[in-house]
Order: sequence, then C-alpha cells, then structure tokens
Amino acid sequence: MPGSTAAPLPDAVAVRRCGSQELAPADLAGLLDLFGACWPEGGFTADDVAHAMGGVHWIAEADGVIVGHASVVPRILEADGVPLATGYVEAVATLPAWRWRGIARHLMTLAGLYVAELFELGALSTGDPAVYAGLGWERWRGPTWVRTADGPVRTEEEDDGVMILRTRRTPAIALTGSLSCDWRPGDSW
Repeated sequence: MPGSTAAPLPDAVAVRRCGSQELAPADLAGLLDLFGACWPEGGFTADDVAHAMGGVHWIAEADGVIVGHASVVPRILEADGVPLATGYVEAVATLPAWRWRGIARHLMTLAGLYVAELFELGALSTGDPAVYAGLGWERWRGPTWVRTADGPVRTEEEDDGVMILRTRRTPAIALTGSLSCDWRPGDSW
C-alpha cells in the first residue's frame, strides 16, 4: 500500500488513537472547535459529527489543542451487489494554521493501515481526490447509489468524489461497477 509508513510530524504534535466511547467531554469540545474552524458557517453539521462517531479516531494535538483528526467507522458498502465490510473514513480535518505540515497525511496513513488490517475495503467521500490518491486510494468511476427502505436511489452528485482503498481482503471489483451505501441522515456518502 503506498504511503504505508506514516510521515513524520512536527515536534510539537502528538497523535493518539481512541475509540469513540473513550472520547472525553473535553475531546468532543475540541473536535467541535476543530470542525468549526475547518468548515465555517455551519459546513460541518450535527449529522456529520454523528457520522464520525462509532469507530476509531486519530487525534493530533499540540499544546493541548486538537489540530487534526480522522476517524474510521464500520459500514457495509456493496460493489455490484456484493456486500463488503468497509472502514469508512470520516471527518478528516487539520486546523487551518497547522495545514501543509503532514498532519492529515500522517493521520490518513494510520487510518489506512487500520482499514487494511480489519476490513475488506476502505472508502471515503471527498471534494479533493488528489489528497488521497498518493496514499493508495482509488477514485470510484462507476455509478453510486444509496440503499433505502424504498429501494436504491441514485446519488449522481457523489460519483466523482467517492474513493476506495483495496485491502488484502478485497475481492476482485471493477471501479466502473455500481457502488452503494446504506442510508443515514445527512449525507449518506
């Protein structure tokens, strides 16, 4: 897997890994501050926060301030109807003053190693695919769908932003096939 060695961090930054259930109230407050700074004017909703919970977090801190974050939550994606246990990456963020120092790359490398260890597939949705391509993530080129109680619903607006990470457990899949996720409040992808 490209980028399997985490890039070095600035000396002032330490990274810790924890489960969502281990996040203290101060951690949650720090994450909300980070998300607010990275997505001003309400760009990161309560649904987005909820989507980032229920899995594993990598938190970068400097002088007691959270300066970066990435989480992986378990989901089931279906590639051409085949269900795959997926580590879905959520809430990748770096405090604006700390960007371009390798923090997000470091966190994504750790998240990718975790996905490769435990899941059949990694996935994420992004508006900036180039950030992840260098770490082994591939752009999904086929149609995307969301599975609802009423049947599948096409999500054309997501077609260009979904990326996957193959693991040693990933079956043969075509990047041009159909990919679907389960419905959830807010953005399904």
